[in-house]
Amino acid sequence: MYDGTPAGGTPMYDGTPAGGTPMYTGTPAGGTPAYRGPAAPAGPTTGPVTGTANLGGPGPGPFQGQAPGRPQGQSPAQGTGSPFPGGGAPRMSDDTAILTPQAPAPAAGRTSGPGRAAQADGGAGHVSGDTLTSGIPVVPPGAARPDLTPRLDEQARPAPAPAPRPAPAPARAPAKKGRSKLVLAAVGVFGLAGVAYGAGLLLNHSDVPKGTTVLGVDIGGGTKEEAVNKLEAALGARADTPLQLSVGGDKVQLAPDKAGLALDSQETVRAAAGSDYNPVSVIGSLFGGERIARPVFPVDKEKLAVALSDLAGSSASATEGTILFAPNKVTAVPGKPGKGLDVQRSMISVQDAFRAQVETGQRKLVELPVTTRQPTITQAELDRAMKEFATPAMSGLIRIQAGGKKIDFGPARSLPQILSMKAVDGHLVEVYDKKAIDRLLDGAFDGIMITKGDGTKHQVSADDVAFVMRDALRGKTLAERTKTIDLSGEG
Repeated sequence: MYDGTPAGGTPMYDGTPAGGTPMYTGTPAGGTPAYRGPAAPAGPTTGPVTGTANLGGPGPGPFQGQAPGRPQGQSPAQGTGSPFPGGGAPRMSDDTAILTPQAPAPAAGRTSGPGRAAQADGGAGHVSGDTLTSGIPVVPPGAARPDLTPRLDEQARPAPAPAPRPAPAPARAPAKKGRSKLVLAAVGVFGLAGVAYGAGLLLNHSDVPKGTTVLGVDIGGGTKEEAVNKLEAALGARADTPLQLSVGGDKVQLAPDKAGLALDSQETVRAAAGSDYNPVSVIGSLFGGERIARPVFPVDKEKLAVALSDLAGSSASATEGTILFAPNKVTAVPGKPGKGLDVQRSMISVQDAFRAQVETGQRKLVELPVTTRQPTITQAELDRAMKEFATPAMSGLIRIQAGGKKIDFGPARSLPQILSMKAVDGHLVEVYDKKAIDRLLDGAFDGIMITKGDGTKHQVSADDVAFVMRDALRGKTLAERTKTIDLSGEG
């Protein structure tokens, strides 16, 4: 069995100093050996080592497979002491050793036993593979060594984040044949609709589009004038028929034109005229479709309120306070509450009734809303009117003069025919009957002319007599009750 003796016959260094005392082997006094580290690998691991190296000895010197100051064959793995100065491991440069590939494994019995650090392989100068790593490529002396240290900026730079993987595209379901047919059918329908729409626009060139109707009357397909004539011929009679109204059970009639009600045919046709680009109307005109236009019903609300107020006064059961003039007598008559027409609500009812009559052609009796009314003329107002006007007016004769002519009006016959009083906003005001004055004059001032400020002239009339009569009726003596008409027109 191989005992580690080289071929030259010199035994390898076993760690015993020259004095004969063996080095400390790491075995405590108790006999149990201390842990010496992992066991040396079995098998041949040595290879040829050549070249020189400075291992930190006292001075430079050649070294060929043997460290200075150590017997040949001794390995630094044996013992715990270090034979090198400073107690450190030998420093060996990578460029001083040429490492060759390992030799094939020798036959059995050639491996080093446990605890041996080196193995000779056929002669001096070969170091065991227990201490050197074999298999490294040979680097020639003097060749540039690669810089194996990574750069500082590469070390500090963070590793790039991995790119996200794209999401897999959803699998498309195969198109169904039934759905394709529906799409084709829809495209066909839209195509036909487009053709029909274009045809409808080309064929309809009239002022009023074809198929236009107002309250069932066809006014389309012609000019505006023709449409107005058609509308008035069909609906004119309905718009002129008086309305049948009922106020508190009393039937009355109201003419639409006097109440500010009408059907405006001109405005109705104007609103219905013009091109209609609505696809439903355009395509419908090709198949006789109807385009409905709305009639225009203007309302003169002020005129309607006056007409209803007059109607309320003639048909209401409520009465206002007033003063009655009789021959040589004047009497104050207090008012009394009763049912009267609600003018504001009646305005809405009359407008609706008129529209319904024009739309349907039927004349129906419309019951107007009424309300309980209280007299607006109080007793205090009656007393004031009696004192300030009625009593002085009937106290005696008055005389009116013009152009050297005169005429007297007295309380026994003429004044009761001329004078009356009317309630206006809670007050009683005098009223002069111009027709009675003209009748009583009987040509007394015929041929007497009044020159107006603009130079025009006119004969003395009932208006001129009534104007001066207002002051004469308030006089107390005959002189105060005599008034002369100014013919220059300045009075």
